Amino acid sequence: MKRKIYDTMKQWKAEGGKSALLIDGARRVGKSYISEEFGRREYKSYILIDFNRAGSDIRELFDRHLNDLDTFFLYLSSLFNVRLHDRESLIIFDEVQMFPRARAAIKYLVADGRYDYIETGSLMSIRKNVQDIVIPSEERHVKMFPMDFEEFLWALGQDQLMPIIARCFEKQAAPDESFHRKAMDFFRQYMIVGGMPQAVAAFADEKDFSAVDRIKRDILALYRADIAKHAAGCEAKVRSLFDDIPAQLQKHEKKFQLASLKKEARFREYEDALFWLDDAMITNNCYRCTEPSIGLKLNMERLALKCYMADTGLLISHAFDENAIVSEELYRKLLFDKLEINKGMLVENIVAQMLAASGHKLYFYSNSSRDDAASRMEVDFLIAKRSITSRHNISPIEVKSGKGYALSSIRKFIARYAAMLHTAYVIHSQNFRVEKGIVYLPLYMTPCL
Repeated sequence: MKRKIYDTMKQWKAEGGKSALLIDGARRVGKSYISEEFGRREYKSYILIDFNRAGSDIRELFDRHLNDLDTFFLYLSSLFNVRLHDRESLIIFDEVQMFPRARAAIKYLVADGRYDYIETGSLMSIRKNVQDIVIPSEERHVKMFPMDFEEFLWALGQDQLMPIIARCFEKQAAPDESFHRKAMDFFRQYMIVGGMPQAVAAFADEKDFSAVDRIKRDILALYRADIAKHAAGCEAKVRSLFDDIPAQLQKHEKKFQLASLKKEARFREYEDALFWLDDAMITNNCYRCTEPSIGLKLNMERLALKCYMADTGLLISHAFDENAIVSEELYRKLLFDKLEINKGMLVENIVAQMLAASGHKLYFYSNSSRDDAASRMEVDFLIAKRSITSRHNISPIEVKSGKGYALSSIRKFIARYAAMLHTAYVIHSQNFRVEKGIVYLPLYMTPCL
């Protein structure tokens, strides 16, 4: 399936071996597939070394022969029965976190200059995966997310939908109602199927929600197995956090409350576990920001955060797990917006997912003052505009899942911080409009931000 990261990979290749490309992403997000597809299409030959399966003969090459790269490549070519061509072959280190020695070797392999190198992996910053090695400066690090809305549309053969959406956004014009309904129908499909490539492929081929759900549950089982295997020293805490995500997002106040896990729990105790989930790209963590000034990270509070699932399709299978498989009927009620649940959980999660895929770090604003009602407000997301100026750089975003809603928080926020703000957005299920200084965006326009 077509993925946007492929263009990034082609740009990297055009630079001619100046660095290795490190693709970091959650398990089953498509890293191995896109790397192998890139090797097949763009090079005369390629070798994929899967360090999750590599035997001692492969690993010993890195221990014995890095000082003699002619011998190293001779053995490598022989082991895989692949002829390597100078500047026309690609070597892929798949699941490189399983063998940090190979990642450390990138420094010497890139300097040698004969071939190109792609590394794929997850948990790239976890302590045990970087201890005892020097992280090579010859890496270009890119993150790979679940399929975004446009990639989902491509998989369903709807190539022309997103260009029309983008054009309406640029012109600040509402599409006609029939187009709006069609776009919202596809958006709901995206929200409940999610962006994991296997799930999307099953939906595109069969339109069978039960088959989609089985795939998503297999992925969730894989995540739980990874937690048990790789979250050394904090397995129980990571598992507790992971299992509690749907319940936390279901609350009106979505900041993560550790007291639901353990009485008198402190963030300091769970900080490594939260980092583990974020580094594994299983979650998108959104941190509280105390002021909407440029450099949002400077005003970030690490101990106040929301913990979104990185894929909303997985969140649905994670949340509705009373039965082994979420029923077809439940999916259809979600599709037709007929399920009596707090849809705000799903809608806010999918907006977080789309903002993260567009390159935004996630921040929110919250002030829970008991003494000053005018200061008491919460804004779901804050994003910086692309070109920074001396004023008006930050856009506040409110996400609304229903048709009737209040906007007291964002109005108070605009009144208080007008000099710092760019465009205020409300993201909702209705059509585009501009009213009283606020831009109302349909959900499917979120990737345009």
